Amino acid sequence: MRFMSNTKLRFCFIVTGIFSVLLANAQRDSTQSISITTEYQPVLRNAAKLNFSGTHLPADTNRTVAPYYIPPQNLFYAYQPIPLRPLALVQDTNLYLGNRHFIKAGVGNYTTGYAAAGLGFGDGKKYLLNITGNFVSSKGKDIEFQNFYNLNAKAAGSYFINQNELYGSLCLAKNDYSRYGYNHTLYNYSKADVIQHLQELNLTAGFRNLAENSLGVNYNPNIAVDFYASVDNLSERTININLPAELTINKQFSASAEIKADLTRYSTKGYIPNNYFFNNNVVQILPLVKYNGDAFQLNAGIIPTWDNGRLSLLPNIYGEAFLPDKNFSVQAGIVGALNKNTYRNLSLRNPYLLHNNTQVNTKETEIYGGLKTTLGKHFNLSAKLGIVSYNNIALFINDTATDSKGFLIAYEPTAGNLRIHTDASYILQDKLSLTASLTMNGYTGIDVNKKAWHTLPMEFNGSVRYWPLKKLMLKGDLYMFAAPKYIEKGGTHDFTGNASDLSLGAEFTINRQFCVWLNANNLFSNKYERWHNYPVYGINVLGGIIVRF
Repeated sequence: MRFMSNTKLRFCFIVTGIFSVLLANAQRDSTQSISITTEYQPVLRNAAKLNFSGTHLPADTNRTVAPYYIPPQNLFYAYQPIPLRPLALVQDTNLYLGNRHFIKAGVGNYTTGYAAAGLGFGDGKKYLLNITGNFVSSKGKDIEFQNFYNLNAKAAGSYFINQNELYGSLCLAKNDYSRYGYNHTLYNYSKADVIQHLQELNLTAGFRNLAENSLGVNYNPNIAVDFYASVDNLSERTININLPAELTINKQFSASAEIKADLTRYSTKGYIPNNYFFNNNVVQILPLVKYNGDAFQLNAGIIPTWDNGRLSLLPNIYGEAFLPDKNFSVQAGIVGALNKNTYRNLSLRNPYLLHNNTQVNTKETEIYGGLKTTLGKHFNLSAKLGIVSYNNIALFINDTATDSKGFLIAYEPTAGNLRIHTDASYILQDKLSLTASLTMNGYTGIDVNKKAWHTLPMEFNGSVRYWPLKKLMLKGDLYMFAAPKYIEKGGTHDFTGNASDLSLGAEFTINRQFCVWLNANNLFSNKYERWHNYPVYGINVLGGIIVRF
């Protein structure tokens, strides 16, 4: 029985082995494939989250408004935009400079004739040349020899070389005034006895940079030669040499220096018993350091000045501080100046000046403070209070030793002045322009001359320009001053009288070439005297035409 069990067991193993071999061979010969699938998918566990159950915050009802400053719209440009037009062929690279030639002419009462002209040449890239001139003459009716004649001509040009400009000018002037301020009952003068022929020839030349160079230095050396004469009486020759340079250090700091030489030679002729010859030379060195920041600006320097060999140091410190919005600023400074009392400079103020036998220059030092502000979008206002001290201030007095028709210069060694000056303007785009200025002077410390002869205690200037239509401009000007003091024979003094001079005018543009204009002056017919014995004309009207081409 045991043998049979072993035999059966062996038989089963043999059968199982044969079956396994056959099955393996069958798998090698078959093209069947086995696919293994699974249902397992990875899943991220939910993260733990904290939930707060606090109360809601109250809503903020305040509205934050960021500051936004709009600059005042008070710019008034003198030019007009040029429309762009495509060209069919070669583009013209020259600048369009508009109608640069004009002629203006007019006539009026008091036998008044007026003419002005201007010519412009050049493209603005290689060179520019402008030639201008004007002429006006009038003849009074009430007073003999109440005449004047003015003729001025000027040619100014520039030549551009590699970011530099070479410029120069030639000026000619001929002004005739009659010394009619005498007693016509006591004196019987001819025209040759009272006529004053003033002539001037001025030449200037200079060279300056137009673009910043690698060194950051700006330069502008220039020279001017002036020949001034009262025909058959005196002559004056002046040479001005200026050597300025400026160095930009960074956005805030810069420094500048300038050397000035103002050299004058004065001489008379035909005077009895003696003629006069003398020099009046002034040399200055002007160093200056500038700071330009967001909160304030400061300029500081000192001016060594040699006045005919005498050295003096003039202060030159001034600055301006801004409030955060820059609508309001504060100004302050202490500045000095030397005013040359040449015959030319004095006769441009008073054309009835006689010759002078000496020239003393005026040194002026001012300590001032002021305010500037912009109100709204169109109104600007500035005011300044200054304390001025003078050395050798020049005063005009009538020649009381003769017929009082001419003026002499009297120098006051020391004097003071409390000066108040204000400026205001209202500009509304290109429709309306209003400007006004007021200056008040309070002279003190006058001892040698007793009074500040022929100085103005108050002076006011106002103007308005209004364009109701694009082609029509209306204008008005008002000039007023308080009566200056003058000296009479015997040492007595009086006031010349207050002045009020109102002028109105209009200008109408017909087309691009033609325009008509009309001016009416001294409408109050106030025959005031700026200089004693010299009353002005009454109402005078002048009108004419302008031609542009």
